[in-house]
Amino acid sequence: MKFAKKPRKVAKIEIIPLIDIVFFLLATMTLMALSMSKNEGMKVKVPAASSASAPDKKKATATVTVMANGEMFFNKEKVAAPQLSVKLNALKAESKECQVMVNGDGDASWTQMVKAVDEIKKLGITNVGLSVERK
Repeated sequence: MKFAKKPRKVAKIEIIPLIDIVFFLLATMTLMALSMSKNEGMKVKVPAASSASAPDKKKATATVTVMANGEMFFNKEKVAAPQLSVKLNALKAESKECQVMVNGDGDASWTQMVKAVDEIKKLGITNVGLSVERK
């Protein structure tokens, strides 16, 4: 007695679900990467400049924000001028090659901006940048 042979099932790789999973992973990784960008300063409306460039990510970075009403912030922490120099000294002690971004409101007093930059330069920090938007 002969038995009928069952036809062998051929394994198939379904490509459509695979593409769906790859796109889902791509979208997830993109959103995670975008959410990882740090904004260390206070939110202000900065002026625009056509020669704007990104700061060096390898160096320790601090942000000094000058608000329109004259208040100063060091990495989102409100400080007075004497406290600013203490915070900057701590940053300089932590990393010899530190950089400071001065993030000033478009309506901030120029005098306050100069005071902030002067405080930074007095401490010997030479890598100072002004935060602007690219035109």
